[in-house]
Amino acid sequence: MERVIFHCDLNNFYASVECLHHPQYRNVPMAVGGDVEKRHGIILAKNMLAKKAGVTTGEALWQAMQKCPNLTIVKPNFSLYLRFSRLVREIYADYTDRIESFGIDEVWMDVTESAKLFGDPVELADTIRQRIKDEVGITASIGVSFNKVFAKLGSDYKKPDATTVITPQNMEHIVFPLPVEDLLYVGRATTQKMHLMGIYTIGDCARTDVGLLKRRLGQWGEYLWRFANGLDNSPVLVHQQEPPVKSIGNSTTCPRDLANLQDVKIVAFVLAESVAARLKEAHLMGSVISVGVRDIHLHGYTRQIKLQQATNLSDEIAKTAMELFESNIDFSTPLRSIGIKVSDLQVDGGPQQLTLFRDPHAQERALALETAIEKIRDKYGFTSVQRLVMKEDPLLSSFNPKHDHVIFPESYFKG
Repeated sequence: MERVIFHCDLNNFYASVECLHHPQYRNVPMAVGGDVEKRHGIILAKNMLAKKAGVTTGEALWQAMQKCPNLTIVKPNFSLYLRFSRLVREIYADYTDRIESFGIDEVWMDVTESAKLFGDPVELADTIRQRIKDEVGITASIGVSFNKVFAKLGSDYKKPDATTVITPQNMEHIVFPLPVEDLLYVGRATTQKMHLMGIYTIGDCARTDVGLLKRRLGQWGEYLWRFANGLDNSPVLVHQQEPPVKSIGNSTTCPRDLANLQDVKIVAFVLAESVAARLKEAHLMGSVISVGVRDIHLHGYTRQIKLQQATNLSDEIAKTAMELFESNIDFSTPLRSIGIKVSDLQVDGGPQQLTLFRDPHAQERALALETAIEKIRDKYGFTSVQRLVMKEDPLLSSFNPKHDHVIFPESYFKG
């Protein structure tokens, strides 16, 4: 039996939640973004009025304000968005246990078996959209297809509040004319390489010799060729066999440029403590540490390393991040912003691969110490307990990313 896969995407999620809680935003161009004074000038989400004015997600605040001078900027409230995400997931869970998160506002659902109970897949998708609208107060677009990649393309195809069906019969009509950068996991660098090969649409990619793609793009070229031809057969994970998020990270645009490793170290420890605290709150651990940098010319890159054992300790996250920074930054150009992210997440308390070279009691003591510090900070403020390195330059360390919920899009980590 052909699979029935949904991809559900909550429309303008952050902005929609803000408009629900603040009706005054509904009739004005509004965007969720960073703090201009602290140079956190990135648009994270926008409502339809802002979108019509040309505002796009990920662009600088000043660019958005040029397009739309009367744009209202709202600071993000991540805890609120997580609550709404959970409410929507409860609706999804009424129809299947095969629910795989793709960020806070997107999921895949495998309803192959559910369709036998609930009827026509398109009617089921429409029912889910209507329930989200009636019970939660926001809208969603749903792609219905026979694999995850095309279901994702379907949810993006028509917004807001729409159902799009992509089948083996209509895929060439709907999918092939789309820009190749719309294909899942095709970023800016891959797009540029494909354009140099004369590949501008998904159809171009599908019709290109797979051997040529492998020579130019490596093994990833074959994956993209399979995606373009509708040959993706990856499964949708069962609910609660995977974390609700793929990664936890924080980034910051610094109040002054970073000129040396000591500057980076000050900011890195603040970020690492924030990431570690958020991991503990979510009862998660991660084994891949990533760092991202942008210089004063907004050129950036990312680097990552996999640990032998998952962690949610700030000391381990900061130490690993600093090793990555130290081996990859030459400071020929000062840095404007840095970020730290932990991925390859697993639920804390689950089975772990032990190592002879790590003292479990030392880890327990470190965890107890960090937990105590976080409790003190929750009660008396973030600055009540600080590392000595943070006192070297209060200008660089005087931010609290966990409290401020400075959220940057995943594209921050894509150089």
